Amino acid sequence: MDKCVLIVGGAGYIGSHTNKVLTNKGYNTIVLDNLDYGHKDFVKWGEFILGDLNDIGLLRLIFNKYNIEAVMHFAAYAYVGESVENPEKYYINNVANTLNILKVMREFSCNKFIFSSSCATYGNPITIPIDENHPQVPINPYGRSKLMVENVLQDYSEAYGFKFVSLRYFNAAGADIDQEIGEQHDPETHLIPLVLEAALGKRSEIKVYGVDYETRDGSAIRDYIHVLDLAQAHLLALEYLNQGRESNIFNLSNGEGYSVLEVIDVVKKVTGKDFNVIIDKRRPGDPAILIGDSTKASQILNWKPEYFQLDTIIKSAWNWINV
Repeated sequence: MDKCVLIVGGAGYIGSHTNKVLTNKGYNTIVLDNLDYGHKDFVKWGEFILGDLNDIGLLRLIFNKYNIEAVMHFAAYAYVGESVENPEKYYINNVANTLNILKVMREFSCNKFIFSSSCATYGNPITIPIDENHPQVPINPYGRSKLMVENVLQDYSEAYGFKFVSLRYFNAAGADIDQEIGEQHDPETHLIPLVLEAALGKRSEIKVYGVDYETRDGSAIRDYIHVLDLAQAHLLALEYLNQGRESNIFNLSNGEGYSVLEVIDVVKKVTGKDFNVIIDKRRPGDPAILIGDSTKASQILNWKPEYFQLDTIIKSAWNWINV
């Protein structure tokens, strides 16, 4: 039986793009997704199984049927505000359900795991740019759930000879250059698609939360990384583990920060549309600047972001929503 990569949450935003990259590289893929937030029509490659990580019986059936060589985990809930309002939902899905897949992997001697982590594990930045050695003091249940899984993986690695790569993303953005798949959230909370919706006339305005930060234009600065560059990093992480390398953790970031007002300006230039921009007060807990340092991923994984220019990222997202 041919070896397969199991992509949990592979009908979602980053998982579906990773599925395409892996398929194009010749890997056989199995996508497991409960479609709570994923989209069946995003599973254009590999085999799709409707199901949830809370179903250990189903997980065992999958591992019995397929020769799973590695698992990629994209199945976390990822709305920070919701995690504060309903932490139980996040700890059950993001932590307890992850223990289910790890348990079944051990039963079937599958010991390669690539985890979709987050810069939310760092909390408020002490130094900029943030590297992997920055203290991890998450400030919400979402970030804490990701850190809990990272700690579990470290313990499993030391106790069971289990190998993992944890990838801490900064702000995923953009869409497939071929426009086969893209970003589609409900509710949408990411800045770039929200601004594009304003350009399309789907929203009456876009709000800027704070222009009194100590930044070059007063608005908050974030690190946007193209989703295809994230997907490529997952491929490189898999190849790293396939070489028998040690468990490791990497930031995935652009290394460049763009402000909210700069994003709005580039959207207006790319789309040729004008729209109403409302200046509002800061939101509590929003840091002025979040920029990552991905030197380690560059040096060890040989990862080099290809779509790093803000206008390239925004054009890809604009092209996708206009398909």
